[in-house]
Amino acid sequence: MSQSLRKRLDIAVFLPTSLIILSAAVLGLVDNEMLVRIAKGIFYFALSDFAWLYQLAAFAALVLTGYIFFSKAGNIRLGGPDAKPVFSLASTFAMALSGGIATGVVTYSVNEPIIYLGNVYGEIANQDFSPVSNEAAIFAIARSFHNWSFIPYAIYSVVGLMIAYTHFNARRDFSIAATLAPVLGSIQEKPAVRSGISIMAVLAIALGLASSFGAGLALIGSGLESQYGIVSTPSSWLVLTLVTACVFLVSALFGLRRGMKFMSHVNAFVFYAFLVILLVVGPVSYIFSLSTTALGYWLDNFFLWSFDTGFHGGEALVSWWTMYDWSIWIAYAPLMGLFLARISYGRTLREFLLINWIAPSIFGMVWFSIWGASAIQWQMDGTLDLVKIVTEGGAVAGLWSFLQHLPFAWILVPLAILTLVVSFATAADAMTSTIAATCVKRITAEEEAPKVQKVFWGILISVIAYVMVAFGGGAQGVDGIKFLAAAGGFCVLFLFILIVVSAIRLFVGRGMLPGQDEVVAGSKEKM
Repeated sequence: MSQSLRKRLDIAVFLPTSLIILSAAVLGLVDNEMLVRIAKGIFYFALSDFAWLYQLAAFAALVLTGYIFFSKAGNIRLGGPDAKPVFSLASTFAMALSGGIATGVVTYSVNEPIIYLGNVYGEIANQDFSPVSNEAAIFAIARSFHNWSFIPYAIYSVVGLMIAYTHFNARRDFSIAATLAPVLGSIQEKPAVRSGISIMAVLAIALGLASSFGAGLALIGSGLESQYGIVSTPSSWLVLTLVTACVFLVSALFGLRRGMKFMSHVNAFVFYAFLVILLVVGPVSYIFSLSTTALGYWLDNFFLWSFDTGFHGGEALVSWWTMYDWSIWIAYAPLMGLFLARISYGRTLREFLLINWIAPSIFGMVWFSIWGASAIQWQMDGTLDLVKIVTEGGAVAGLWSFLQHLPFAWILVPLAILTLVVSFATAADAMTSTIAATCVKRITAEEEAPKVQKVFWGILISVIAYVMVAFGGGAQGVDGIKFLAAAGGFCVLFLFILIVVSAIRLFVGRGMLPGQDEVVAGSKEKM
């Protein structure tokens, strides 16, 4: 019998998570309003009473990643001094980028800056400038920089780095619980503790993935309707669900070295192509001028924004954008960390952070500079009233109108739809494989999770997304899962804080894990 068939399903993790997620889907189908009401209550409680903790935890992750990157600890090589990377630098970055951002940057690259610019939901009500002004334009790009660059990617990186280090260098289990050894000691090895941590992480990422899938289905459906007149119905959403699910399931079944690697390269190529196209057809001078000024504005306000709990920016800006974003990033962090660890063997900690922290942060800033500034220019010169379109059509309505007014829209709109499908499929591939691995006992970073587990989780997440969009009230159904995902982030917040504290003890306080000395001695020679 092969090793994969000998792996045992971790019932203590698999059964509770699958039952809870199925129950959420059933509740969304039977009484979506109740689901939204419960999840929204948890969401408000978390972000109103604990905004300060989210901000402190996120900033601590940023400082810690910066310290490791610039200190001698950055010389430590994952796997020991003789370890060689499995994937090339380009492949690793493509997988890290595609596995982490999914549909987010495509969806919000136009919509988020326009919402800030037009004060659509009261985002700049507390500011001393008017909507659709030059000052509002600068603020819109600067705030997008803040929400999509170094702080959120530091959240992913800290967890991924800790998982990789404890597994490859300290020879601990490939698990989230293993990262807590510096603060919990042997307590983290108890089955109940390990299962509880895994359940929390799987719930958060599965609900978050279903949320992304549901939002992606709704967005793609609106694009097909806007461009081709295909009205969104349960049947059309079913077709979209089947196509997307088939793409990421086939990729997941091919494994990390073939399926995920190929999908990531395709996804990255489409992203790069879009940047080049918009630079060619967009207002290049305005893009560079606005983004340069916005960079200075962001740096000038960086610390205020990093610690603002709503007293300065207001609830619409801080709670509904930054804090919501932080909660989602933190919810994704444990399982995203497992994925990043899998593809980082042989890299130094500095290379790990260069690939997973600095490079994607710069990419996010460039992406929002080009897309956001182009959209703002059209709004400011009267080419297209995107503020009105978003106000009347919803938070994601601006993307398709923006693309339809670009040259060669007949190519760019289907390309954007393809990008959304491939982006989500790539992220779903990464996450379903990682969820499946978390539900298997004694798996290592080098091993693939059983295929039947990948298929199960892929189908379950697809079913939830489809039910919520098609039968749970459309946008309301998606909101229910989005609130649940953010609520899951509140639970993971405390786990995330423990991981950050563990990393501080390990890399700043130079703490050692039991049995670690002989394993990492070669690495420490470079320190």
